[in-house]
Amino acid sequence: MADAEQQLYIHHEKIYPREVHGKYALFRLSGVIGLLGIYFVIPWLQIDGRQAVLFDLPERKFFVFNLVIWPQELYFLATLLIILGVALFLFTALAGRLWCGYSCPQTVWTEVFLWIERKIEGDRLRQMKLDRAEISVDKVLRKSVKHTAWLLVSVATAVTFVGYFKPIGDLVRELAGFALHPWPLFWVAFFTVATYMNAGWMREQICLYMCPYARFQSAMFDPDTLIISYDPARGEPRGRRKRGIDHKAKGLGDCINCQMCVQVCPTGIDIRDGLQIECIGCAACIDACDGVMEKMNYPKGLIRYTTAKLLNGEPLKIVRPRSIIYATLLLSLVCGMGFAVANRDMVVVDVSRDRNVLYRESDGGLIENIYTLRVLNKDQTEHRYRIEVDGLETPELLVDGQRMVPSGAIADLNLMVRANVSFRGSHEIAIRIVAEDDPDVHSQAVATFIAP
Repeated sequence: MADAEQQLYIHHEKIYPREVHGKYALFRLSGVIGLLGIYFVIPWLQIDGRQAVLFDLPERKFFVFNLVIWPQELYFLATLLIILGVALFLFTALAGRLWCGYSCPQTVWTEVFLWIERKIEGDRLRQMKLDRAEISVDKVLRKSVKHTAWLLVSVATAVTFVGYFKPIGDLVRELAGFALHPWPLFWVAFFTVATYMNAGWMREQICLYMCPYARFQSAMFDPDTLIISYDPARGEPRGRRKRGIDHKAKGLGDCINCQMCVQVCPTGIDIRDGLQIECIGCAACIDACDGVMEKMNYPKGLIRYTTAKLLNGEPLKIVRPRSIIYATLLLSLVCGMGFAVANRDMVVVDVSRDRNVLYRESDGGLIENIYTLRVLNKDQTEHRYRIEVDGLETPELLVDGQRMVPSGAIADLNLMVRANVSFRGSHEIAIRIVAEDDPDVHSQAVATFIAP
């Protein structure tokens, strides 16, 4: 029973990824710097005296630079998420786990935390030695400084994230003055703890056990998908040897079994065992192996970006049904959303009838119907609106209410429509509002006019 439990529940051992240099490490570093720059800078950008990107939940307005999304238009955000999902499927089908290796927030922040750890505690061997050492002043000091730096990065990350939902200038001032509302304070604390735990403590465990993408991404792979792979035909049989000897004459492959590819892997796998769900596609093993091959005067590429077909000597096929379907769907969604955003109405009108009186007949024999108009001005400037009615002959309109509607405001107007009608019962009409200073800003709603 004890043996079975040991097999089922293995104690987690900390992974100490070795620092690696190379072209893919440079790509990853550029991605980390660029993505962190975008993340931390965007909330501070201003447009027309307001935050350029702000998801203002209390005001129910989402500002994305010059685009303002209202609650009635949340389908834009839903469509954007679908577009990002389909794009991820397409990139995965073509190039494997590029997202995981270079762009995933877990990867980006873990790289930052690993860099801090190396600067304070030293390289891989020094970290391992420090963790095995007895408690000392040096150990306590280094650990304290490291965790303090991790917490500072976590706090900055959390404040910036909450700053996408609450004006970040107000957020920082209130936080500095200990006057922050409990809810923003809760979310700052929550994301501080989440960042600190995910990037500092859990690291590869998020990728191995918690991330759903690692579980279903294999369904999007096929023999033409670009993956990181070890070339066994060239590398086997592996074995240690001195530089300069004729290893082919000894029956050895190019792999010298130096374990460098394992030591640099952030998830602790051996890429030589084949494609594994734990591989996040960071290409650290490629840089490490290329460095060893260069020192041994062997050709680079023993571990490389390749496909299953290329490893078997078959030609690469980029255009295939899977990629065509993903690309077509992605292009359709992008074009559809672009058209919808470009042609959306900048004013919305909702019409409701007066339920107390179906109709009234005036002294002159005209039939009167009363409506309530709710006008939402989604434009960035205020407008004065005029009201028009189609479907009745020479209608008379009496409007009670403020027809000048500020940007982002909602105005309620009472409208009386009076007309001489020849029909009986109900008749469909169209009530249209048009901005007096810009005829392109208009909207209409269908209503019912009732006669005796």
